[in-house]
Amino acid sequence: MPGALSRRSALSLLGGTMAVAATGGSGWPAAASGPGAATGPAPGPGSRVDSLIGRMTIEEKLSLLHGAKDPHGLGQAGYTPGVPRLGIPPLRLADGPAGVRVTRHATALPAPVLLASAFDPGLAREYGRTIGREGRALGQDVLLSPMVNLIRTPYAGRNFETFGEDPLLTSELVAEEVRGIQDEGLIATVKHFAMNNQEHERESIDVIVDERTMRELELPGFEAAVRAGAGAVMSAYNKVNGAFAGESGPLLTGVLREDWGFDGWVMTDWHAAHSTAAALGAGLDMEMPDGEYFGGALRKAVADGTVPEAEVDRAAGRVLTVMDRFGLLDGGAPPRPGRDPGAGARTALKVATAGGVLLRNERGTLPLTGPAARSIAVIGPTGSIPFVSGGGSAHVVPDHAASPLEAIRERAGRGARVDYARGEDVFGKKIPAAALSPAAGLEKRKVAAGKSWTYDGTLTVAEADEWTFVLHFSGPPTGRPKVLLDGEELFPFRAGLGEYFTGGFVSATPDGLAVRRTAVELTAGRHRLKVAAKGGGEGLTFRLRRTTSATRAADVAEAVRAARAAHSVVLFGYEDATEGRDRTTVALPGHQNALIAAVAEANPRTTVVLNTSSCTSMPWLERTGAVLQMYYPGQEGAAATTALLFGDANPGGRLTQSFPVSDDRHPMAGDPRRYPGVNGREEYSEGVRTGYRWYDAEGVRPLFPFGHGLSYTTFAYAGLRLRRRGSGLEAVFTVRNTGRRAGAEVAQVYVGPSPDLPLDQAGRSLAGFRRIHLRPGQARKVTVRVAARALSAWDSERHGWVLGTGRRTVEVGSSSRDPRLRGHIEVRHGS
Repeated sequence: MPGALSRRSALSLLGGTMAVAATGGSGWPAAASGPGAATGPAPGPGSRVDSLIGRMTIEEKLSLLHGAKDPHGLGQAGYTPGVPRLGIPPLRLADGPAGVRVTRHATALPAPVLLASAFDPGLAREYGRTIGREGRALGQDVLLSPMVNLIRTPYAGRNFETFGEDPLLTSELVAEEVRGIQDEGLIATVKHFAMNNQEHERESIDVIVDERTMRELELPGFEAAVRAGAGAVMSAYNKVNGAFAGESGPLLTGVLREDWGFDGWVMTDWHAAHSTAAALGAGLDMEMPDGEYFGGALRKAVADGTVPEAEVDRAAGRVLTVMDRFGLLDGGAPPRPGRDPGAGARTALKVATAGGVLLRNERGTLPLTGPAARSIAVIGPTGSIPFVSGGGSAHVVPDHAASPLEAIRERAGRGARVDYARGEDVFGKKIPAAALSPAAGLEKRKVAAGKSWTYDGTLTVAEADEWTFVLHFSGPPTGRPKVLLDGEELFPFRAGLGEYFTGGFVSATPDGLAVRRTAVELTAGRHRLKVAAKGGGEGLTFRLRRTTSATRAADVAEAVRAARAAHSVVLFGYEDATEGRDRTTVALPGHQNALIAAVAEANPRTTVVLNTSSCTSMPWLERTGAVLQMYYPGQEGAAATTALLFGDANPGGRLTQSFPVSDDRHPMAGDPRRYPGVNGREEYSEGVRTGYRWYDAEGVRPLFPFGHGLSYTTFAYAGLRLRRRGSGLEAVFTVRNTGRRAGAEVAQVYVGPSPDLPLDQAGRSLAGFRRIHLRPGQARKVTVRVAARALSAWDSERHGWVLGTGRRTVEVGSSSRDPRLRGHIEVRHGS
């Protein structure tokens, strides 16, 4: 096949660190199923696809291989025009990690990390079906989701868009989400293939990773998606061992097609193409969102013989093969369903409720019942404004969204007192008129289209202080006003996606203006302030505001007064993350830590609800009564949070990532070569010991371990029996609800290292899990099957999976650090 790589050439391209897998034991990925599932190899000669290819001009073939502008302007991420004369319809591609991202309203689902926290593959399929139906109803054909890159660093800006740090959990969930999406006739695109584990320099960073680490950690989720029938794969921006992921023959041909048998198409991430012949020959099929390399340049390459037309035929055939499988070549697309916002809202509520993780609950702080439910202080900016989603390609325009304050007041009822205090002013306060000379109207200044406005004066500061300047503005980031203080630009435009993708809450004002902030240490006295604004096509509206130590102290004092006057406090902490930029710390942004510490000191019956993208440090933890992790909970987040707070639902979510104590106590700490990289290279030198495996290996105590989560009831484990099943095993045990409330437990099975493998192995690895719902007093026998793949390691010398035989330790419990049962079993090759 033109452009295909032999195993030997694939190895050489990655310096001998990549190869097609040898056959081995059974793995996690299950066989494909459902209407959109792959049913075999690509159609052979004489098929409908071959017939169409034979009738197409070179221009028509190329039109399938790159994006174009949608003449109907439906606001999705990408578009290809199809070939009308041959009955090949256009394709519309939409982002969709947490709902379908178009310019119209759609169901804003909880972030995938919250879905994953439920440890429920069946719920992942329901989540996928909701997105699949909505995508079809909203006129889309291809979903640019799910994202399955592992959470490797706590700083990655898109951790909320993916599932977690464990490959087995990710594999089981992504397979079901893909099936759910494609059950409804929407083509799923698994992304970003591969090693796209950070946003920092993501378009150029060269990931240096060994074969075993890649195979055991990052690739299983992609393999599971392929086995589940995913129609498309999106290549990553970054390089892998020296080659851009979209030009890596070992990845796109060696692993994806030759090893896993993928028969769909591979597209670039947006503007991630770098070549024509090299990329097409390596296995890339489609360039998005335009045709810089796969349009005119490819036409010329075919004309001058640089690229054989057979390679174009192959790529176009892959696109058509998937379209045929989804019924898109049968005279047009299948009938589209109508939107069902009510059903979408029910799924959003179900997922947010199931995934909420109760991290701490001391002194019976939760649930809120009796006096605790009748006198409540709600504190924090995200308590009064709905926090629905993260920013970037995961942002969805919801059908509706209530604030937690509204939901809590409704649930508490008329006889209850629910007060509110902001605690932190995220949008800033007006700059006092007396501080500016000459006077200037910096509060919602409007500049007409084509006009300019400038200010050149002085800002007088009474005493040295930290000021946070807050700029609100309409229009694109490039059109924001230029603000200079003492000659330094406060809000310089920095090219990159981080400028265009903003978060879902504090990066936009309630009246729809974009927000930027910067903190400056000011000396007492006069400072020169210059502002220059130009009105774009629709004009420009902007405000310049600030917060100071005095305004922050006043906000905290107000919150403390409210906390002291109430029986219970529900304080909402937030973090606004987005695609395009990484976090800089695991601490809450701004001055939230000081606010929480002060409120909890005033009232120890304080519950902190976290709407954050990833793990968070908590220096105030011991002062609080309870902590509830809700990540980005979607449009029904207020209802789900309130149900968990009042005990109408029992928390059953579990952490899919380890929470570090601080910025210097996690796998990436202290080694810039691991993160963020040095001189454009990022080394995965931790190998297979990442996430909870690193904490175990290094003897470091996490703040909260992988798999952790509390309930309003208690569970007891008993009677572990282990038995071989082929080359795998089964763990059979009993779980009993020993409390007074119905609830869900997530039983987790971990296996220890093999004594027969001469490889560095983790002390324990998740090998299986089961979410169980039990009534008070109910007991259930649970069987968790552990596949041979979960007992195997990748041997880089043999380029294949090797079963870890010998006496293996098996632990069963409620987190990676909470084993309740332990046993041993002899693992050997099955008959």
